[in-house]
Amino acid sequence: MNHISPTGTAAKLKPGVVTGADYLTLLQACRDGGYALPAVNVVGTNSINAVLEAAAKNKSDVIIQLSNGGARFFAGEGCPDAAAARVLGAVSAAQHVHTVAKAYGVCVVLHTDHADRSLLPWVDALIDHGEEHMKRTGQPLFSSHMIDLSAEPLDINIEECAKVLKRMAPLGMSLEIELGVTGGEEDGIGHDIEESADNAHLYTQPEDVLKAWEILSPIGHVTVAASFGNVHGVYAPGNVKLRPEILKGSQEAVSAKFGGGEKPMSLVFHGGSGSEKDKITEAVSYGVFKMNIDTDTQFAFSEPVGAYVEANAVAFKHQIDPATGKPQKKLYDPRKWLRAGEKGIVKRLDEAFADLGSAGRTLAG
Repeated sequence: MNHISPTGTAAKLKPGVVTGADYLTLLQACRDGGYALPAVNVVGTNSINAVLEAAAKNKSDVIIQLSNGGARFFAGEGCPDAAAARVLGAVSAAQHVHTVAKAYGVCVVLHTDHADRSLLPWVDALIDHGEEHMKRTGQPLFSSHMIDLSAEPLDINIEECAKVLKRMAPLGMSLEIELGVTGGEEDGIGHDIEESADNAHLYTQPEDVLKAWEILSPIGHVTVAASFGNVHGVYAPGNVKLRPEILKGSQEAVSAKFGGGEKPMSLVFHGGSGSEKDKITEAVSYGVFKMNIDTDTQFAFSEPVGAYVEANAVAFKHQIDPATGKPQKKLYDPRKWLRAGEKGIVKRLDEAFADLGSAGRTLAG
């Protein structure tokens, strides 16, 4: 049904960025093996390198992704054209990953996060760069992109996704779509949540998944972010209720009508930060191959940096310690406190790899 065919889940893959058939092989291995990969939003080389370090340490493959704001930051907030910066930053980050990922000995999925209608030109421009990269190297720049039109009517969501997928499929790229609404906000893309555990629009309906799958899967490879009460950011306990069984229902509906086994779809878990571990395990068992984790890794970077600054407060106020007359350069050297932040991300991702069951299961060989 899809234009890209996996080469077999037992196959070993070359380390580095995976696209096309290798990407599908990785996804199939996740579904067959009952594990998922953390998808970590990055904003600079420090966060990219920390993700790669954590993946190598845990012998796990990993997903590195950029939101539009993260891409813009990567290019520099001083870049006068914000739209151009989103494109240039994403391209620059992708090139950095392509350059260094092989050295870490794991497989890496390169992805862009939520793009609503206003950001479709951003995705189009990145596909342009993907086409150029394909001509030069034989593979696209990114493994996949995400289109989030969940706030629009279903038919329009599917129609616009089909247009984008028709460009991506010949490059061996996958499209992530969102059906239903993930609450909260990420870089300006998102939806308010109500003070209710029965917030109906947070739960995707199986018939919507069926319709999207029927139209999109013949065009190219699709992954589905189906909402089951998940919310971006950190939220008060009880404010929403995670219902992973909704994912099981969607898989069963697609399998019954279109075949493909018990888990025909590769599903995505948005808003993974702060989620209950038993709900994570249940969601993965239903075919989730990707769990987004952004809020927790932001804090994991910031908390040790803050602790380092507090522990060396004098060095961040005086180049020469006024009490001892000693130079403070070795303490305020940015490499010191940035490294503290990197170690914080690695520590948090140790937990994520364990929660998702991916530790020790890299396909790189």
